Amino acid sequence: MAARTLLRYIELKSGYADNGPAWIAHVRTSKSGTQIYFNGKALQRGEGSRHFDIEAGEIYWVSGIKKNGADRHWAGGGKVSIEKGAVAAYLALVGETALDRARFVVVDDLPRADIARFHVLANTSYLDETFASRCATDAAAEAL
Repeated sequence: MAARTLLRYIELKSGYADNGPAWIAHVRTSKSGTQIYFNGKALQRGEGSRHFDIEAGEIYWVSGIKKNGADRHWAGGGKVSIEKGAVAAYLALVGETALDRARFVVVDDLPRADIARFHVLANTSYLDETFASRCATDAAAEAL
């Protein structure tokens, strides 16, 4: 699968019930589709629509845009921030001509993630774990 840019609903779940900060924004996916890059973060897919920030560990809900406009959980509340650059695509998707200002606030486009930095971070973590494991195995062998 090639990396893609998609329009998604993202909501911070850590520290909140169903009323955490929420965004409608363009995200970029990894080639495998297991990570999305959003607001300067790399979010790793977990179970279902749950994702976690690979640096901070925070949990996010990430889903496609609902055509009926009911992206927030029914028990949740609060305005959803929508990137200025995503407004036209969102309106076309839901078949509207204007945003409901009672539900949305338009924000500047969010910072793009430095994907190369996350690749280095992921590979460094893997190499560090592999190196630590190898050292432990070598130390155990020398003890014999």
